[in-house]
Amino acid sequence: MNRFLLSLLLLGLFSCQKEDQAAAMQLENDIVIIEDYLSDKGLTAQKTSSGLHYIIEDPGSGTSYPTSQSKVTVAYIGYLPNGTIFDESMPGNPPSFFLHQVIKGWQEGIPKFRKGGKGKLFIPSGLAYGSSSPSAKVPPHAVLIFDIQLVNIQ
Repeated sequence: MNRFLLSLLLLGLFSCQKEDQAAAMQLENDIVIIEDYLSDKGLTAQKTSSGLHYIIEDPGSGTSYPTSQSKVTVAYIGYLPNGTIFDESMPGNPPSFFLHQVIKGWQEGIPKFRKGGKGKLFIPSGLAYGSSSPSAKVPPHAVLIFDIQLVNIQ
């Protein structure tokens, strides 16, 4: 029985290593997609250690930035690098939500802006939906791009 448990433990360890390697390879691929997009469009973005790229067009006003517990109102357009729009907020009626309830790319990117701030988020698939697909318009492992405006912070 000890051999069986040891086998399970080793199998789990190797499976985790394979998953980590696959995630690292996917991130490398996503970063190439993002950086090629930026280059093709003549854009310069800042980059975080997680692979998120962002452009602050207008940092916004005020002194506070949202936190993971903040309720934010965000006007946005979400699209794929090929230009396909997969989601956008209603003009004049952007949604409000708690920041901790959205994809990791937004949790990391939205706090770069103050109220009224505008910019772009370039989100690797691991910070978005990963191998899942929230709709037919977003394939698995999709890099997502968002034009955002942080309308309000509560």
